[in-house]
Amino acid sequence: MAAKNEQSKTSKKRKQNSGKQGEVENSTRKKLKALGGPKVANPPSKGFKKPFKSSKLPSKSHSTKSDNVPKTKRESRIQAKQLAEARKKKRKRHYTLEQELASLWEKMRRHNIAKEDRSKLVNEALQKMKGTIHEIAGSHVSSRVLQTCVKYCSQPERDAVYKELGPHLLTLACNTYAVHLVKKMLDNASKEQLAGFISSLRGHVASLLRHMVGSVVVEHAYQLANATQKQKLLMELYAKQFQLFRDYPSTKESRLIDLISKLKLEKASVLEHMNSTIQPLLEKGIVDHSIIHKALIEYLSIADKSSATVVIQQLSGPLLVRMIHTRDGSKLGMLCVKHGSSKERKKLIKGMKGHIGKVAHDQCGSMVLVCILSTVDDTKLITKIVIRELQTILKELVLDKNGRRVLFQLLHPNCPRYFSPDDLASLDLSIPSLSTELVEGSKKDPSLRRKELLIDSGLSEGLIDTCIESAGELLRSNFGREVIFEVATGGAGGLLRPTFDEKLDFLHAAIASLASQPKSEGSEEHILENFHSSRTIRKLVLDNPLFASTLWKKCLQGKCEMWAQGHSGKVVSAFLESSDLMVRELAKEELQPLIDSGVLKFPNTKSLAN
Repeated sequence: MAAKNEQSKTSKKRKQNSGKQGEVENSTRKKLKALGGPKVANPPSKGFKKPFKSSKLPSKSHSTKSDNVPKTKRESRIQAKQLAEARKKKRKRHYTLEQELASLWEKMRRHNIAKEDRSKLVNEALQKMKGTIHEIAGSHVSSRVLQTCVKYCSQPERDAVYKELGPHLLTLACNTYAVHLVKKMLDNASKEQLAGFISSLRGHVASLLRHMVGSVVVEHAYQLANATQKQKLLMELYAKQFQLFRDYPSTKESRLIDLISKLKLEKASVLEHMNSTIQPLLEKGIVDHSIIHKALIEYLSIADKSSATVVIQQLSGPLLVRMIHTRDGSKLGMLCVKHGSSKERKKLIKGMKGHIGKVAHDQCGSMVLVCILSTVDDTKLITKIVIRELQTILKELVLDKNGRRVLFQLLHPNCPRYFSPDDLASLDLSIPSLSTELVEGSKKDPSLRRKELLIDSGLSEGLIDTCIESAGELLRSNFGREVIFEVATGGAGGLLRPTFDEKLDFLHAAIASLASQPKSEGSEEHILENFHSSRTIRKLVLDNPLFASTLWKKCLQGKCEMWAQGHSGKVVSAFLESSDLMVRELAKEELQPLIDSGVLKFPNTKSLAN
């Protein structure tokens, strides 16, 4: 013990001495640094050895090193390219074939190539691919080559390709690149080939629809199919037995409720099967296809109250914007607007933000906007999201066949002149299980809602200004002329009067000033001689006495003989056909001699005597 104590004491003394020496050395360094003296080098530590010098390392032969490393950037690029090519050859089985096909494809896809030369290149490419088409069809390069070959090859060659790909089409339908080839094959397929492919889909329709890529092929086949084939594809989504039994009796009934009654299916099992098919599609967001829209419409026609409510809650939002481009998708949108709660309607309208212009120009989507304008009571929300976006594209809407329907619903609601019977029927659709309930948020008086959306929002003022600025263009347009007619007459029920009396008078004066311009031999027809504009002005004379008096005083008084022939003669004779006595008396004195002399043709001369 005594020896150990002595050793520990000596080690402590050594540490103390070394610490003191270090402090002395540090203090001397600081003093020299302050005085500007020479720097004192740090003493080498005893615990570490000096590193080896590079000259003492074993050196490799410089000759081999200089041979492997390229001397220039060009050589390094070539070497990297060769290495990448070697790796691709090991990884891809048909890499060399794909390279040859790519060079042929660059030639055959040119627009300025002769048909004979292209057919030779296509034939050469098909010969190279023969026997391996199904293996290389999923490649990014080869699928493009095959699409071009299928497009330009002869029918026997196309049949050979289809025969080789036939057993593998369902597998290729789920491939990101091969799906485009499958669609091209279906586009160029004969009736027998298309029927064969649709029959091969039996039992796989639901599973393919759940696949993001495979659903595109099912939708493409559905669009190309006839009514019977469409019904077969849809029936697989209705019940399990349609997938299992090929010899199930075919029927002409297209509605699901009629199929259930005729084939004696259990409604509960059909609902359960359809729910298990539809819910994964809604959860994944695969809602762009018309076959899914049709299945959803049929599901809602037999669904109970709780099931229908769940589907409406799922669809109300940004998801619905992707569905309303089809006829059935548009019906789904209108059903969601009608039967959705105020909260769900708010989500639906907010989901359309930024897409209102595109939806308004769509044939089916515009009807959803029409339904919103005629159903939803929250006019502040509609003004903020829908009307504000429409105000920026008013002229485009007026001149567009579909876009103007949104304006017609506010100017002249549900008018059969502007809405087809199918459109009016779709606005009256309802879900059977929810139709008995009072729809929340549709209690406001329609005339008050219309006034708030058209006048209070500022839409009508912008619309009148657009009509004044572009009166000539709108009158000569096949679509714009009906909008300017409704605006000039003040809308149904005279809603725009008396708020905009002054602006409407300006519009009447603008049309009359265009009509008072002299005939010109230029390319543009005079407004009274143009087919569309002359018919519109004639209707305005018959329906609006104020416009008729303005037009007579500014344009026709004393000049009727010049305008008594052709399309303009229809406008002149309209003054005598008017139901307003003041208008008839205004023109009778000048027009009667023209009728007696036969210059002006008037169909009902007996009415002039009254």
